[in-house]
Amino acid sequence: MPYDPTKMADWEISEAAEKNMKSIWQLGDELGLEKDEVIPYGKIGRLDYLKIMERLKDKPDGKYIEVTAITPTPLGEGKTTTSMGLIEGLGKRGKIVGGAIRQPSGGPTFNIKGSAAGGGNAQAIPLTEFSLGLTGDINNVVNAHNLCMVALTSRMQHERNYDDEALAKRGLRRLDVDSKNVQMGWVMDFCAQTLRRIIIGLGGKMDGFTMESRFDIAVSSEIMAILSIAKDLKDLRERIGKITVAYDKKGRPITPEDLEVAGAMTAFMRESINPTLLQTIEGQPVMVHAGPFANIAIGQSSIIADKMGLKMFDYHVTESGFAADIGFEKFWNVKCRISGLHPNVSVVTATVRALKMHGGGPKVTPGLPIPQEYTKENLQLLEKGIENLLHHIRTIKMSGMKPVVCINSFSTDTKDEIALIRRYAEAEGARVAVSEHWLKGGEGALELADAVIDACEEKVEFQYLYPLEMPLRKRVEIIAKNVYGADGVLWIPEAEEKAKKLETDPEFKNYYTMMVKTHLSLSHVPEWKGVPKGWTLPIRDILIFSGARFLCPMTGTISLMPGTSSDPAFRRIDVDTTTGRVKGLF
Repeated sequence: MPYDPTKMADWEISEAAEKNMKSIWQLGDELGLEKDEVIPYGKIGRLDYLKIMERLKDKPDGKYIEVTAITPTPLGEGKTTTSMGLIEGLGKRGKIVGGAIRQPSGGPTFNIKGSAAGGGNAQAIPLTEFSLGLTGDINNVVNAHNLCMVALTSRMQHERNYDDEALAKRGLRRLDVDSKNVQMGWVMDFCAQTLRRIIIGLGGKMDGFTMESRFDIAVSSEIMAILSIAKDLKDLRERIGKITVAYDKKGRPITPEDLEVAGAMTAFMRESINPTLLQTIEGQPVMVHAGPFANIAIGQSSIIADKMGLKMFDYHVTESGFAADIGFEKFWNVKCRISGLHPNVSVVTATVRALKMHGGGPKVTPGLPIPQEYTKENLQLLEKGIENLLHHIRTIKMSGMKPVVCINSFSTDTKDEIALIRRYAEAEGARVAVSEHWLKGGEGALELADAVIDACEEKVEFQYLYPLEMPLRKRVEIIAKNVYGADGVLWIPEAEEKAKKLETDPEFKNYYTMMVKTHLSLSHVPEWKGVPKGWTLPIRDILIFSGARFLCPMTGTISLMPGTSSDPAFRRIDVDTTTGRVKGLF
């Protein structure tokens, strides 16, 4: 029996559902897992990737389903809610189904966005464990990353304080780090704008090396990107050793291997190679692996989790961050290249009210009542906003797939509004399903499940947007024009000079292109909703992730450290001191 999400908060529904939650051992038994393939961790646990994949290596893969969305608005689209609802709906149809989602960052959990477990009767549980650290993957990323920075900054201090002979007595060689060309900063898993630019090492010569530094949010760390794409622990170790931490005074890269810290960094990450196993409210298995933020990171659940899911389930649902211009594009042209896996279908999540905002609807301020334009029928506003949905449908079709549009339904949606979206989306070549998973769980997602089952039987001629041999600047231009809708690309001189050097250096020939762009617009300007016309995409820098083998063109003024709002979620989170239960998470 579904819970009533109109009267219960997400954390209350999760708490109630936990009373009937399957144990980690029951989930394992239902999946046919061996006892030593399940690693318990309180109410949840990890899955031993190597053991499971070795045992199931000859089993055919199941159907591969990716979930994306229209351009996000403050009204929300419910992408994870849709992923959970789809899994529940497929479960109601008797399918062996599961999924993989990303671990929420403490930044949005305690800020504006919330935990990202889904919502209502379509969420992953237990919510408290999911939201507050899980089995420690992000904490491990923080420790591994910051240990590398400790190794670098202490080495810089010792090289300043000792001559070559004294360094040699300590078993060190001079790396001659250029303090003005350090690529890494420190990381923490909160939104802390005050730490975007800092000075470290103030004091005497025993207090460190004085220089400018910064903090980024933890999930933007290259180590998290590596966890997303690593094929096993050996691959993870090799990639960590190749991260470019800084450059020496001759412009040569300095890596964790040079700092002799790569092994210790990997030691922190050794357990994180194994996904964590949770479940939906209705008891279907959901793996959690890797982190969020497709605007400043890869924003995908891991390749490891997807490969496991395709062996364990007949239908495996994975999720990409934000909208199709960011999350799906990276899934399509980066993740699928690395994994060698090709999806059967992509689901585009949309809501009537979010499309109205893209059509020019009034501003929405968190904490204030939603303007009536979003709760009353307004076909004119909706029709203008549908262009954003159609743009994302066209993007997905370029990959060779015919997408399924999921209209994530609210009680305020009218029949005519639903019909209008359906007419336009079907004319663009998409399947359309209306889903009430938030309200009704799997029972409300049967139309969506049926559409996805039908789509999975259709042959897909999967193709990438560009060949990997294409030069970086040309790739960026193709992404900007075809996926974002820009007229072209404007490289600032320093970024263009860097791009030219990267294009002529054989070392970077087969690096993947990982765009860094705001998620709030198809353009680089967050305020430009709908489908902006007549604009040019500016590129101001290129980050080099040499362990992940990513080149990351930076657009607009996006920061790797988000800021905390004036009304953050932590104001409403507390603990019942009698029971120890956490309340207020969403």
